[in-house]
Amino acid sequence: MPARSHSTAEARLFPVIWAPHARSSNSEPLPGKIGFRELLLRSHDITGLAVAEPPAHSALLRILYALTARVTRLDEGGPGDWGERRMDVVEAGRLPAEAIEEYFATWGHRFFVFDDEGGRPWMQDPRLAEQCDADNTAGVNKLIVTRPAGNNHSWFTHVSAQTPTPPTVSEAVLNLLVWHFYGPSGRCSAREVGGVKSASVTAGPLRTALSYHPEGDTLFQTLLAGLTPPEATVRRDVDLCPWEWEELPDPETPPTDRTGPLALLTACSSHALLLVAAEEQEDAVADAFITWAYRGERIPRDDAYLIWQISQQGNRYPRPADSGRALWRDVDALLLYEASGPARPRRPRVFDTAFEVAETLRVRALGFEQEGQAKDRQFVEGSTPPLLGFVEEDAPRTEAAVSRLRQLGEMYGHRLERAVRKAWSLYVNDPKAEHSTWSAEAGARYWPQAETEFWSRYRRLDRSAVALDAGLDRKATRKAFFALAERSYESVTAPLTSHVRGARAVAEARIELYGGRRTTKGTGNGATAGSGPELTGSDQGVSA
Repeated sequence: MPARSHSTAEARLFPVIWAPHARSSNSEPLPGKIGFRELLLRSHDITGLAVAEPPAHSALLRILYALTARVTRLDEGGPGDWGERRMDVVEAGRLPAEAIEEYFATWGHRFFVFDDEGGRPWMQDPRLAEQCDADNTAGVNKLIVTRPAGNNHSWFTHVSAQTPTPPTVSEAVLNLLVWHFYGPSGRCSAREVGGVKSASVTAGPLRTALSYHPEGDTLFQTLLAGLTPPEATVRRDVDLCPWEWEELPDPETPPTDRTGPLALLTACSSHALLLVAAEEQEDAVADAFITWAYRGERIPRDDAYLIWQISQQGNRYPRPADSGRALWRDVDALLLYEASGPARPRRPRVFDTAFEVAETLRVRALGFEQEGQAKDRQFVEGSTPPLLGFVEEDAPRTEAAVSRLRQLGEMYGHRLERAVRKAWSLYVNDPKAEHSTWSAEAGARYWPQAETEFWSRYRRLDRSAVALDAGLDRKATRKAFFALAERSYESVTAPLTSHVRGARAVAEARIELYGGRRTTKGTGNGATAGSGPELTGSDQGVSA
């Protein structure tokens, strides 16, 4: 294999979905994978990325946002109004071809995956070949996040630790990005710098977080909607991506210059990697170095695609990825500048202006359910129907309706969980009895149906600012969610109702669907809730 090969700008590495109207420039069929240059040049002919792993999809979008900002010169706030300049690009219908060609003519030599001629392989640190132990590398099984490494179980595929199958360069590059953004903290391969050897790394900037992205009908719309206006002080010759650095940073000190939007998108990794090409296979990676990128504290996180909320201790943190939580439950936190609730969730900053590109934008959520240190659990991905035409600035009358709709759906889901937990504990006569099986089954029945009900009523909301509360029928909505919860409760508890003890437990716990027992003012006795799915005063606030 040549010393320099596989340019991410030119090689067919990144999978895409072509739009129905896309045509090949020759008689050959359209390729399933393309490089960055063609991807930008033909973004208006592409529906979206076809990356299967959500964290890789999220990471690749951030790289593409940075490239889009560069070639459109939307990487600075001026000259003129930034929003109007973006709309000029939208109206042009495609990204500027001349600027794209000029950018890759300037920086193309920094986009090679393998560069052994003293160059700079893309998003890698060539110094690792000397600073790490070549006999104790991470290996490709560690690099590919869906593969088991060490003594872990096989979930996605079976591989051999002794004779690992070399991944393709495309697969390796996508997983390289996953490590940069979602890599774990803790022990890593030792790296010796300045005579001091250490093997400890901090977590990647997106680890545990769920990322939210505006999504248009084409990748062109998606990329423009994903840009955020820079501060007036941002300068493109200072706000640099890693492949634009004149020199590699000093690993002995944490970086302090990663404050511009492009640096925040691409240059906040706490991991350093180096891929080793397979000698006998042209399109494969044989090994990988994975270690720490710098010593010191983690770079502060400030990402425009996360929902930021406040912990009970008053600390700001991103909403974590949760494979058991449907995306519709985050809708009001995406549309409203600051949604209700004790966590005071703040919507991703990208949605402040994304709706200017198109009112038919959807939201795609991408993440990785993980622990902060090393354990990875499950990929998380979700998508909404066209949504961003309902943002607070564009349709302020829908604010309360969207929030109430979400609260009602969640409230009856939480009531259902309490009801089945209580029914089981009453049946076994043990308040601490294990109830997870029933809770999981009830949730599996209720939440998918509640999601369908939510979107059905959401689509009927009135954006014209004429109808009060956006036309949301609160009483009908309450009854609909209550009916779903009640049917789920009856299905889960049905096996107990065949005998007296079980039937009594089920009947007594059913009251939790109505809000449970509460003490009536002026009496010391517990008074039962009403006989129908009507909201009490406490119900009308944030969900339980």
